[in-house]
Amino acid sequence: MAQGASIRERVSSALGGVLSHEEALIAADTRRDLRNMRESLRLLALVLVVSAAMGVVAWAFLTSLDIVTGIRERHIAAFLLLPVVGVATAWVYRTHGKLASRGNNLVIDSALTGTPVPARMAPLTFICSVATHLAGGSAGREGTAVQIGGTLADNTARAARLGARDHQDLMLAGISAAFGAVFGAPLAGTFFGMEMCYVGKLNYSSGIYCLIASFTADGVARAIGCAHASYAIGAVPALDARTVAATVALAIVFGLIARLFSLAIRTVRRVLANRITSYLLAALTGSLALIAVYFLFGLQRYAGLSTWLVEAGFSGDTTLADPFIKIALTALTLGTGFQGGEVTPLFGIGASLGGALAALVDLPCGFAAALGMLGVFGAALNVPITTIMLGVDLFGGAAMPYYVIASFVSYLVAGHRGVYPAQRIITPKRRSLEGDANATVADAIARHDRLEDGDA
Repeated sequence: MAQGASIRERVSSALGGVLSHEEALIAADTRRDLRNMRESLRLLALVLVVSAAMGVVAWAFLTSLDIVTGIRERHIAAFLLLPVVGVATAWVYRTHGKLASRGNNLVIDSALTGTPVPARMAPLTFICSVATHLAGGSAGREGTAVQIGGTLADNTARAARLGARDHQDLMLAGISAAFGAVFGAPLAGTFFGMEMCYVGKLNYSSGIYCLIASFTADGVARAIGCAHASYAIGAVPALDARTVAATVALAIVFGLIARLFSLAIRTVRRVLANRITSYLLAALTGSLALIAVYFLFGLQRYAGLSTWLVEAGFSGDTTLADPFIKIALTALTLGTGFQGGEVTPLFGIGASLGGALAALVDLPCGFAAALGMLGVFGAALNVPITTIMLGVDLFGGAAMPYYVIASFVSYLVAGHRGVYPAQRIITPKRRSLEGDANATVADAIARHDRLEDGDA
């Protein structure tokens, strides 16, 4: 009996030890989960603050652009302000901008490495971008919005003393908020924040914050009066071998045009930097060249956002000259150093190109313009998933298979080029580009230029 009692005591003691250990584990897990929940809720609160602020700023920015665009269109003499705005922008950024002159590339570096974003970047890019549009610079709005969203997010993160992981999540959420609010495209904005910093990667861990940020900022902007243009894609053709082949053919052209767009901007910057030692003289020269092109060829209607190009593309009223004119003027504007974004010009370039090519591939012009708008945008920015979601935001999901084809084919054709040199190449696009793995887009471009020159 004593032996049996001893066995029972040992078993009971062992079970008690196991239960005590499990209870300790459960308690530790509970404490950790509660701590994570507390930290997540704190980060979510900051995301909501940044997103709401971005929605208000987006409304103010878009309203300002509408006002100055109206002034410029009524008073052609506004174009004479281009040299003043160009030189003033160059001087302000050189003497007072600190790192702000790096624009979206600084936002990317801040998201990935924690590089501080000076608070002054937000007001500088807001004011200088509005001035660019008043004077007739051919630029967009996404660059300004993302810089403001990145500035809000980084400075909020530092004020709240967030750790590296939370800082990155808030930065990507700020990018999503900016894109979603400025373009009225919350689905695309969600993925833009997750995708913008990389080539070949989505940051899924930030997904929920990007989702909340994009929809919140867009909702706030709309609630206080933001209105966005809408375009009818028209009839969606049946998915068959002919339409797939036509879509692939168009996507190849869109990818090549995206390459040309980024090359044109880099070329203008390189020529001005290499041939003119004074940065103020370079800004003046670029501005005067822009004025000369406008007035010598009567191209004033291509100034600013040129949203008419998108409308004309959807109605089939564009020629093949339109996208190339817009590329040239945007390259002169951004290459000279004027503030603004690339996305709206890319929309106009892509839509006008698609509309002009529609008859050649026997596709409806509205449908081809929509594919061009998406394909050129996605290839130039290296954001294929964002591109697909943008199609859903703007045109609905009926043509989604075509969005996928146009997005990924143009993405592959564009190679490791793009308008954001600071993007990190995580997954190279093709086997022939494996040597670019873990490099930045800027490093990849430099490497390929050396290979073409026979130096490597």
